[in-house]
Amino acid sequence: MVIGVSQATLRIAGARSLKDKRRVLKSLLTRLHNRFNVAAAEVGRHDSHQEAEVGIACVSTAGSHADQVMAAILDFLEAQGEIELVDYHTELL
Repeated sequence: MVIGVSQATLRIAGARSLKDKRRVLKSLLTRLHNRFNVAAAEVGRHDSHQEAEVGIACVSTAGSHADQVMAAILDFLEAQGEIELVDYHTELL
């Protein structure tokens, strides 16, 4: 069993309030779960309305598959128009 863990720091430039940030993040986290079958949640920067820290995890039987999923998530995040990817770290356990 291999666990892929990623942490992404995001900038949400269009968010004027925490409510705007929650709307964007809820949509993003739902799309991540539906598209990649991963667990995803906001794990930091809760009080900032234009920044978010998101944790993402997947479980796989092969390290190569977990690595492919995490790489696809990185591409997906970079393609999103509402957010800017500031930092991204991935680790396989």
